[in-house]
Amino acid sequence: MHFSHLHYLPLSLPFFSILVGIFLLLLIFIQLGILRYAYMRLGLSSGGALLLLLGSLIGSYFNIPVAQLPGQQAEAGQEITFFGMQYVIPVLVDWPGTIIAVNVGGAVIPTAMSLYLITRYQLLVKGAIAIACVAAVCYSLAQPVAGLGIALPIFVPAITTAIVALVLSRERAAPLAYAGGSLGTLIGADLFNLDNIQGLGAPMMSIGGAGTFDGIFLNAVLAVLIAGIPDLFRRRAI
Repeated sequence: MHFSHLHYLPLSLPFFSILVGIFLLLLIFIQLGILRYAYMRLGLSSGGALLLLLGSLIGSYFNIPVAQLPGQQAEAGQEITFFGMQYVIPVLVDWPGTIIAVNVGGAVIPTAMSLYLITRYQLLVKGAIAIACVAAVCYSLAQPVAGLGIALPIFVPAITTAIVALVLSRERAAPLAYAGGSLGTLIGADLFNLDNIQGLGAPMMSIGGAGTFDGIFLNAVLAVLIAGIPDLFRRRAI
């Protein structure tokens, strides 16, 4: 077994570079103080928020194998385009079938952070509603893609999260956006579709990676942005 084959960028390099560019833009905004208040609403210092985003980006490269399913193996090194995004199919040598793995940046880190936010702000009920709403939308739009696994339009989790979080609570919109968007996407797009991946010819089904990582990562960015909306209107009213 070649464990190094489990680790790869979930997106092609040009599209992954876009996410890196978003991260660098946020870094500039935070240093200028533009988004510092928003991160405080999320319950993180500016340094903690950047560490979270950076950890998600770097962690997207790492996958933890948890199971293996029999099936056909896709062509090595292939790239698949879905909704304008190019996703990378990993090279898995001597591993026939589909490896079920958990992505560190797209599943482990967001899940841990989501549970922390739900507990800290006592958002059990509203958090459950947000997660259920996002999961329902993601499940209805997620599509099995041959050779890739489960893919989702990139902005679906972000837009759904923004609407649901602001409707449920403007005061706690940021933690609701992060928790609801991250866990809702993981549950609706990945976990609810585990029974659909057999026979797709995908060498790996990465929970929180591949076709869903970009949507989960953008939820972290979105949480920061919508956190500042109530304060923005409040400042203009003064």
